Amino acid sequence: MQPQGHLQVMANFIDFHMNPQQALDAPRWQWLRDGSVIVEDSMDPGIVEGLKERGHDVRITSDLGAFGRGQMIVRLDNGVLVGGTESRTDSNIACF
Repeated sequence: MQPQGHLQVMANFIDFHMNPQQALDAPRWQWLRDGSVIVEDSMDPGIVEGLKERGHDVRITSDLGAFGRGQMIVRLDNGVLVGGTESRTDSNIACF
């Protein structure tokens, strides 16, 4: 899941212009070796249905343990540091 999670968080940050916390909190998906995809239960139902209509084996789960954890710090152009921490972990308190 690690490379898949990195890709998703960075795509959220770069392509969808989310701040670090939004990028970390966005619903995640995971491709499995058997060709199926699991998605978090917070995933937009329209996206899930669209994938199923295209023939993908999509399963929804409320078990967030399989979707990774992360923290992120970004330095803005003015030098200010902006951070986010994972809401899926047992503690979402960041220490700076």
